[in-house]
Amino acid sequence: METPGNLFCVAAPSGAGKSSLVKALLELDSHLVVSVSHTTRPPRGQEVHGREYWFVDEPAFRDMIDRGEFFEWAQVHGNLYGTSRKAIEERLMQGMDVVLEIDWQGALQIKQLFPHAVLIFILPPSWQELEQRLRRRGEDGAEVIATRLANARLEVAQAQHFDFVIVNSLFETALFDLKAVVHSQRLKFAAQRRARSQVFTALGLA
Repeated sequence: METPGNLFCVAAPSGAGKSSLVKALLELDSHLVVSVSHTTRPPRGQEVHGREYWFVDEPAFRDMIDRGEFFEWAQVHGNLYGTSRKAIEERLMQGMDVVLEIDWQGALQIKQLFPHAVLIFILPPSWQELEQRLRRRGEDGAEVIATRLANARLEVAQAQHFDFVIVNSLFETALFDLKAVVHSQRLKFAAQRRARSQVFTALGLA
């Protein structure tokens, strides 16, 4: 699908800082919007229905799968996550740039549907630091943290399939890198041609 808007998919293992980076990016970039995913997991902390996620039960999620309402969906840490087809298509066709916080499985599925989607993987600086961040969050017990760390080994191995990789050792530096990726994508020839089709047509470049 050719759309004037750009699609960015940001993936990372739990604790790498993906959500914090995307939130900070959205505060700095008014042309970027986040697509809120659906999930069957319960809300954490101060999470709000419709802001961080659309929280639904598994039967409702399965019904949405059957109706073809997701671009992609996957099971992660025992819960289901999915990306709404309608919400993304509408925003991209309106010329908005959309960012998805997504797991690696979903990102690779999106890339097949949107070849011009930009896949960005956030890495921790070390396994030790990742474990410390998960413990500092104070949201999960020891068993859940152990599971997340085991899954992280598999998730990190998928970074090779992504377009860009950012190491989040210092938050400010990682945020700068993320902004640079978004800005660079907007200036690519194909992206400019989609976003500024009238200019390219007038110049004989369409």
